[in-house]
Amino acid sequence: MSRWPFTSIGAVTARSRLDGLNLALIAHAPGPMADGNWTAAIYIDERASDQQAEALGTIFGGAEGGPMAAFAPLIATNLGIKNVPITYRVTGKTRSAEIPGIMNMSVEPLPSLKENEEIWAAAGHPIAPDRLALAVGRPGSIFSDHGMRWDNSGKNGHYAPISWSNQ
Repeated sequence: MSRWPFTSIGAVTARSRLDGLNLALIAHAPGPMADGNWTAAIYIDERASDQQAEALGTIFGGAEGGPMAAFAPLIATNLGIKNVPITYRVTGKTRSAEIPGIMNMSVEPLPSLKENEEIWAAAGHPIAPDRLALAVGRPGSIFSDHGMRWDNSGKNGHYAPISWSNQ
């Protein structure tokens, strides 16, 4: 399962400002992610206007190009979009996202040999190709919706600043 919570700071589309809105894309792949056959759901911040929600759905559905367009052909089952309260927090080096009753995910950086530093990788990841922090799910990191349930406690995680464009 992949969980990709996003928060937009200073985001603008041709039609809408998306500043400060949150979104979570949840995807399950039954095998290697590159093989496709994903099941995906999108959760959009309930504070978004109809126009903003449409813009976020278009971007994260891949229709605007950019990184998400590469993922769109991998999705076999689209579970749709829900407008929900989403809280995204950065506390020190810990990142967390919560959708009440659905998701409580939190990651912290893997320990580094240098005190108080994160391990960053230039892994070419499609979400953040230049820089990705290696992290681990904190206890209680769970997702439960659409008949699916995952516990990411102690498992793989990442976080990164992102800057996308369809240009």
